[in-house]
Amino acid sequence: MFFLNPFWPLVSLRIASLKATSTFLLLLLIKSNLLRLKGSLLGGFIALTLIAGLIVSSTVAGGAAYYIFRKTKLNDEDLKVSDDEVINAETITA
Repeated sequence: MFFLNPFWPLVSLRIASLKATSTFLLLLLIKSNLLRLKGSLLGGFIALTLIAGLIVSSTVAGGAAYYIFRKTKLNDEDLKVSDDEVINAETITA
C-alpha cells in the first residue's frame, strides 16, 4: 500500500513521528501521575507526623500541668494547721 504512493517515505516518517510523540506524551503523563502520587504520600506522612507530634506534646504538657497542680495542692494541705491541734511548748526557766 505504501509502495503505490510516491511519497511513502514521508507518510511513514509522519506516522513514526506521531507514534514517538504519543509515546513521549504518555511517558510524561505517567511520570506526572507518579510524582503527584509520591508527593501526596510524602505530604500525608508529614501531616500525620505533625498531628502525632501535636497530640504527644499536648499530652505531655497536660500531664506536667496536672503534676504541678497536684503537687502544689498536696503542699498546701500539709501547711494548713487546724484549730483543733494544740501546740505544746515547754518553757525553759533560767
